[in-house]
Amino acid sequence: MVLTRILTVIFALAAAHGVEPAIAEDWPTHPLTLIVPWAAGGGTDVMGRIVARRMSEILGQEVMVENISGAGGMIGSSHAAKSAPDGYTFVFGSRSDAINMTLYKRPTYSLQNDLAPVVLVAEQPTVLVARKDFPADRLQDFIAHVKGNPGAMRMGSAGIGATGFVDCAIFNGMIGINVQAIPYRGSGPAMQDLIGHQFDYMCTIAGSAAAPLQSDLIKGIAVFRRERLSSLPNVPTADEQGTQFEASTWFGFFVPKATPVAIIKKLHDATVAAMETPWVQEQLAKNATYVVPPEHRSTEYFEKIIGPEIEKNAAPLNAAGMSID
Repeated sequence: MVLTRILTVIFALAAAHGVEPAIAEDWPTHPLTLIVPWAAGGGTDVMGRIVARRMSEILGQEVMVENISGAGGMIGSSHAAKSAPDGYTFVFGSRSDAINMTLYKRPTYSLQNDLAPVVLVAEQPTVLVARKDFPADRLQDFIAHVKGNPGAMRMGSAGIGATGFVDCAIFNGMIGINVQAIPYRGSGPAMQDLIGHQFDYMCTIAGSAAAPLQSDLIKGIAVFRRERLSSLPNVPTADEQGTQFEASTWFGFFVPKATPVAIIKKLHDATVAAMETPWVQEQLAKNATYVVPPEHRSTEYFEKIIGPEIEKNAAPLNAAGMSID
């Protein structure tokens, strides 16, 4: 802990004076840790491991994935923000981080002040799924059933603050329903309980729903996107079922704020090279994930959207009166 604080001060002073530490020239010289702030087995975890595997080959050092879940991703991101700014620890942040800045009255880190964007990696739409024996197949029938049985319905989520939790809360409010919410420590554990019929439905990123849907373990009600997903061709969109509602989640890499620019550049370039690898794109596509287009891959672009993303996600949260102490 003492060493971490000392390194933080050293790198902060170097950055303030425009001096890049000499270590940046040889980086990386040992394995890196990618923090995935969600439980193992979920869509974010799978995505992170796909990209990390290719990055290990490009960097010549292993990129180890560490799952630090809880509080809608806040525990893992907070851990990354407090790590030494040497490029050896980075976090797979997402729209959940932007949500946390408003949802929590006292977030344990600042997305804008404690973490530095590296590169935007991918995007996944939100999917509404239900237990396999749910007595409705189409969205309008689903809405009618939930409205008719609000006291008996239970909604699961990857955790309070997770994008699926927020999207379902907004969707529920839009259609005028209020049901019991059951938060988990990630989409992986939540999905296992949905498969086991422990609750009725959930909204989750498409990557978490793809494998269970493809294996016919759960029921796909709607994709919150204008076009159907190629990996889930049998799940209709909300729009084609007469309900206009869209929701998706972006994902990208962040490092501690004082990380040298030269290291951020190397990490950025290695990530983009991994994203451009056909094998990576194929695996992500199977996981219902879309790599962001080239014009959205610069560090500068990612930096510019963070503030607006926090504001954009704050609007529905404030309107719904959603907040956590």
